[in-house]
Amino acid sequence: MNTPLIEFDNVVKKFNGVAVLDGLSFTVEKGEVLALVGPSGTGKSVTLKHLVRLLTPSSGRVLVDGVDVGECSSKELDKIRARIGYLFQGGALLAWMNVFDNVALPLRECTNLPESEIERKVEDALAAVELSAAKEKYPAEISGGMQKRAGLARAIVRSSDIVLYDEPTSGLDPVTSVTINRLIRKLNRELGITSVVVTHDLQGALAFADRILLIKDGKKVECATCEEFVKSDKPAVKEFLAAMKGELK
Repeated sequence: MNTPLIEFDNVVKKFNGVAVLDGLSFTVEKGEVLALVGPSGTGKSVTLKHLVRLLTPSSGRVLVDGVDVGECSSKELDKIRARIGYLFQGGALLAWMNVFDNVALPLRECTNLPESEIERKVEDALAAVELSAAKEKYPAEISGGMQKRAGLARAIVRSSDIVLYDEPTSGLDPVTSVTINRLIRKLNRELGITSVVVTHDLQGALAFADRILLIKDGKKVECATCEEFVKSDKPAVKEFLAAMKGELK
């Protein structure tokens, strides 16, 4: 049996004695797109932060390719982080840099690549997110959706094979949200990127995800394919779907 690319093994995370994650266990297979959904404040973004050791578990284990992220050496952690791209909720672009330089930043800061190779990788990343024409523009000169796409290009520019998305469609209009959701699936299919997507956009998740994980009160309620998820008879899933029914019409 293949080892999952990502595994949460009975993870508990407490802040001031209060468990935000409470025995959370799930896996993500290589090449899979997993959507994390659930009520606000239920631990979804906290889950993402454990994968790059911005947070460590109070107990339990988080593994990437079989390596315990919370216990690995600094060298091993650097290798893991080099594989993972992170799309922050706000895009997190530097206002004084144009799109090209924002995308190039991880390569210039974290590698010794020659500028010619950096330029090639940046051009490829911008093309992948359909943003080549905006490379000379500054963040203030482009739309929120384009800022998200620039952030996504930066997340994949180091040839990341895992991308973590924190509310990628937050604050975007429905048409732009569809574009971002389509790009998540496109990058998965064309580049083989494994994706973990924290989202409130259940309709979008049903379009791009292989499986949906519902977290409530820091616990796994359901983890199933989209078809299985919408047919689940678990009360918490039914309650969640009912609350989201306006989006599903």
